[in-house]
Amino acid sequence: MMLRATLCLLCLASPLRAGVPEALTGHILPGYAGFAEAAGDLAEAARQDCTAPALRARYQLAFDAWTVVGDIRMGPSETGALAVVFWPDARGFTPRTLQGFIADQAPVGRDPAAYAEASIAARGLFALEQMLYEAEFAGYAPGSYACALVQTMTTDMAAQAQALQDGWRDGFAQVLLSAGGPGNASFLSETEAMAALYTQVMSSLEVTADTRLGRPLGSFDRPRPTRAEAWRAGRSLRNVLLYARAARDLAVMLAPGPLPQTDAALARLEELAGRVSDPGLQDLDDPAARLRLEIVQQQVRTLRDTIGAELGAPLGLSAGFNSADGD
Repeated sequence: MMLRATLCLLCLASPLRAGVPEALTGHILPGYAGFAEAAGDLAEAARQDCTAPALRARYQLAFDAWTVVGDIRMGPSETGALAVVFWPDARGFTPRTLQGFIADQAPVGRDPAAYAEASIAARGLFALEQMLYEAEFAGYAPGSYACALVQTMTTDMAAQAQALQDGWRDGFAQVLLSAGGPGNASFLSETEAMAALYTQVMSSLEVTADTRLGRPLGSFDRPRPTRAEAWRAGRSLRNVLLYARAARDLAVMLAPGPLPQTDAALARLEELAGRVSDPGLQDLDDPAARLRLEIVQQQVRTLRDTIGAELGAPLGLSAGFNSADGD
């Protein structure tokens, strides 16, 4: 009883400190571990059968796993995430790079170790989306160069996923946990660590509203549906929801208590998303479809504002700069 009482007093005396370890152990570290496992499963599946139809289900699972932590851009992920998700690709570097590799039968496409130095445009989930879903690429046969390329790409992504997991588990997690301690130049106080994680939550929802939804919405006269994230894989709307859920889940781990208004805002977002007819967001030339997606976009912003009011304001936190903000 005495030990329990002492722990409770420590929690009350340092509410911000409690949120950081909970965020790490309850969300961030399991998220990177889950992505490493899913990426490894995809690479193993590619070794068994490299063809596009055989890999699509595993690909979808790997992308699902990525969204848990995909918008966290700090520590090892600040630059490491780019090798997993090179998007937006406004200039079409990914298909051009893949076309060049295939046309030239580039040796790097058969060498996973060398592929770690390849252009990020040819690495990760969006390069694999091209190979598995784009008609120009996806018809390759077993034993072909493209087959070997996909095996190399999946192996490379699995290695990157493991590197991210290791970087967080064996390094950056302790940097966050030791915030304010001697020698920690990254976070001079516990509040700074909390604010950095809070920034990840808020920036994720901002990217979802402005980029994942704003890019395909374009303007009323000129919607840009092929600018939607992962539209070839038919998961643009799914990504919106999964990233929103991940932001909410991280917010919950940071919070000293329940977030009922945030939970209600997420539930409303999921309800509104259920009215969107095309999961790939390719029907935006229809004014009714556009309006439904604009309402979803508004609700993502409402979710962000709700988290700000229910979590940020009571703790005196504000969102800072995130490396994903410029995407």
